[in-house]
Amino acid sequence: MMLTALGLMSGTSLDGVDVALIETDGKQVKAFGPSGYRPYSAAERNLLRQALSEAANLSQRDARPGILAEAERTVTRAHAEAVAAFVAQNRMKPEEIDIVGFHGQTVLHRPERRLTVQIGDAPALAKAIHIPVMHDFRAADVEAGGQGAPLVPAYHRALAQSLGREGPLVVVNIGGVSNITYIDGNDTLIACDTGPGNALLDDFMYRTMNQAFDAEGKFAALGKADEAWIARALELPFFASPPPKSLDRNDFAALRLGDVAPADGAATLTAFTAAAIARVIPLLPRRPRGWIVCGGGARNLTMLRMLRERVGSATVEAAETLGWASDAIEAQAFGFLAVRGLKGLPLSYPATTGVPMPMTGGVVARP
Repeated sequence: MMLTALGLMSGTSLDGVDVALIETDGKQVKAFGPSGYRPYSAAERNLLRQALSEAANLSQRDARPGILAEAERTVTRAHAEAVAAFVAQNRMKPEEIDIVGFHGQTVLHRPERRLTVQIGDAPALAKAIHIPVMHDFRAADVEAGGQGAPLVPAYHRALAQSLGREGPLVVVNIGGVSNITYIDGNDTLIACDTGPGNALLDDFMYRTMNQAFDAEGKFAALGKADEAWIARALELPFFASPPPKSLDRNDFAALRLGDVAPADGAATLTAFTAAAIARVIPLLPRRPRGWIVCGGGARNLTMLRMLRERVGSATVEAAETLGWASDAIEAQAFGFLAVRGLKGLPLSYPATTGVPMPMTGGVVARP
């Protein structure tokens, strides 16, 4: 049975809340609906940045000491406002939506300690929007010994299969962190984080240029990448580890460029993201024939060019060119995963998160 699901996503880039409607049975996508976006204000972003640094000391996933309680209220309110605006703009009624997939805001991801923390009050959200809310997608996977990330591969497979192309194909999502889904027919689904996405670059742009990000990669295009620095950074053990593997947004925060011209720093960090993605190729069963890039990085033309230079003869395409709504894919995915969770279908697999067996997940909060 097809359900109407509204997916919500607030990613590691801390830019805002994405909203997307899909019609799905949890296996195929029958139709894409409209999407929306509710940006975070500068004050909200600053609050979330503080929450990220305070969360580093958490040892219990339900604890909300200090500023984390305020950040959780802010995240919940932003998501409620995003849904209210979306429903109003599209002249919908809450009862036309069967389920909302609410990921929340990740503030700590430490699967080796069986700990993943997403802030956001799902019962309060369900009451505010008058729609059932599926949340807490990662906990069951992490408790079972999985990485708890990435969770989007099941949705990437549904999208890729609709193309009818010969594989293997890789879908790359470049958000704060970059992750890939390797798809080869029905049977082979492999996923992992590959390294930094936009997080290091965004933080650098904010620190040096007081800009939230490098629009279209124009600033990096003016600089020269330090290939020796990139080669040294790629020697970190993470990059040689086989999938599945996952990262926290701040895992590479200790990497310092030193005293460089801002354009050269932006070029180096952009190239580092591309090189880290390409570094996964020898760890895959077969060399991919095509790469489809989604997430914020798909709009960074310099990053796309640098990735093309590093993947040999394979094609590199932005998801938009295939008719996919790149900005909405992660939000759509959590609508899709909410329906899979309702039906008890797996959200994660041994080769996507390292969990011992396929795992369903999610908890429903009712209004």
